[in-house]
Amino acid sequence: MDEKTEQLREIFTSVTDEESVTESQEDTRGSLERDERSIDERLEALIERMHERYGFEVELETGQLVAVAKRFYADEDDDAIADALDVDAREVFEARLALHLVGEEDADGVDLTALRDREGDDERLAAEHGVDVDRIRRYRRIAAARERSRAANDRYREEFDDLLGDSALTTRMATDVREDGLEDATEGMETDVSF
Repeated sequence: MDEKTEQLREIFTSVTDEESVTESQEDTRGSLERDERSIDERLEALIERMHERYGFEVELETGQLVAVAKRFYADEDDDAIADALDVDAREVFEARLALHLVGEEDADGVDLTALRDREGDDERLAAEHGVDVDRIRRYRRIAAARERSRAANDRYREEFDDLLGDSALTTRMATDVREDGLEDATEGMETDVSF
């Protein structure tokens, strides 16, 4: 080690506390790192935030809403979720809409934006689209849920995606990023340095 490096090392060690340097490095974590809370706890917190913002009225409790979200991401339909929770499929549907969990199959190829923006009674719209009135009402509710999600910049849906998407992929990506970042940072560096 040359004289300048030695002086810098001495200055550094005299003005820093080794433990605080280590702590700050441990406390700062990237977004791909695992949160210390469980997935269920994070889902509960997300659902509570949505409930505070929207004040939705659903018949299911928070734990059941967590199960609805998890099963929705497991590609279960409302009937299967309702059977698993021993509730009515209508309650599951209402819960999904409250949580902004609308699937592509909910629209059945119908232009929900056009339906939402159309004036007129449900009977006339049902006749125009060749479906029953209950189906039109369902489509309008789905369109309204999508609009609420868009008005919130889909942030809640994205949080559900982050929590319930491919968690194994997220974990693998976090590990790869850490390893690749370390390799890139140390590539070509002289590592025979001692303090």
